[in-house]
Amino acid sequence: MTTPEAPGKVGSRREYTGRVINLDIDQVRFPNGKVGDLEIIRHSGASAIIPFLGDPSGDDPQILLIRQYRYAADGFIYEIPAGRLEPGEPPVECAVRELREETGCTAEKMEHLYTMYTTPGFTDEKIHLFVATGLVRGESALEADEFVEVVPMQMSAALKMIKDGTITDAKTALSILYVAGFFLGR
Repeated sequence: MTTPEAPGKVGSRREYTGRVINLDIDQVRFPNGKVGDLEIIRHSGASAIIPFLGDPSGDDPQILLIRQYRYAADGFIYEIPAGRLEPGEPPVECAVRELREETGCTAEKMEHLYTMYTTPGFTDEKIHLFVATGLVRGESALEADEFVEVVPMQMSAALKMIKDGTITDAKTALSILYVAGFFLGR
């Protein structure tokens, strides 16, 4: 009796190489033993940060969001600061860099909370979520394609914006909900 081969990649070919993403066509063995092609977006990964202004253990702590122009979303959306990992860059270093670039802030403490896949049906992108505390304000250093407004807000207001559909960015909604459910009051 033969043992079925484990699911996984059988082969791959690169169809597109870009600045932010690459597109591969992977030949994959599925759990039932059949083989098929899948389009996979390769992404270096990212770090995202929920920056707290002041003590996060208060009744209704204040966080920093950004309101950023996103062409794919057809306008401005609310997000937490985030950005792509550079080659070989540890996620915490990316978090420190992106917080400073997008908000102008540095943090006394950067704590890793959670790592998530964004859309595992077609991409290998992972986002590493951090909480930043002990903020010191400074000057932002936005990239040429970044149009960002820093928006301080109470956690309760951010939660209401998720509930009413004002916050539509998935990493932002999940991160705020994660922090509200598992970080605050621990």
